[in-house]
Amino acid sequence: MFFCYGRAETDYLASRDPVLGAAIDRIGHIDREVFPDLFEALINSIAGQQISGKALATVWARLCAAVGAVTPENLLAAGEERLRACGFSGRKVHYMLSAARAVADGALDIHSLVEKDDEEVIRALTALPGVGRWTAEMLLTFSLQRPDVLAYDDLGIRKGMCRLYGLDSLTKQQFAAYRVRYAPHATVAALYLWHIAAEP
Repeated sequence: MFFCYGRAETDYLASRDPVLGAAIDRIGHIDREVFPDLFEALINSIAGQQISGKALATVWARLCAAVGAVTPENLLAAGEERLRACGFSGRKVHYMLSAARAVADGALDIHSLVEKDDEEVIRALTALPGVGRWTAEMLLTFSLQRPDVLAYDDLGIRKGMCRLYGLDSLTKQQFAAYRVRYAPHATVAALYLWHIAAEP
């Protein structure tokens, strides 16, 4: 399953930002995998903290092989040692197991996030140990498929902006200006900025 968008979003972005529009025409449609299961998406976001997409793919494959379906019950049953053997740090394992316990115990009603707005989702998730705004924004993007998410804390997005606009560095004010330009389809812009950042 891939993030759902089409010509309406890309045409809007091109009309607001011709430089981005030219990049969209050059790159074409991007198929970016999403995680419909909210808990799996949360664990994937925690797993992806401060590592490359390639490294995440490696450790995620190991996790799935070790526990099968990524559910609170399976993570808790696997325990710390088996999770660390997948290549996760002790700190990430602690965060994953804390999230699993919160969902299993009912402290976090993860399914209720669907009904919340973006900032409410971020507040609910950042109450968990080790879950910051970036992690919550990745869940908003790659599970809930919210249309207007652009994570300032994401190095790839900032790198993509610098490459796209020929900037040596990017201030928060510049980021905010582009963010306003992309709204209300900033998430689609993010897909292209990630792609641009990863280009050789």
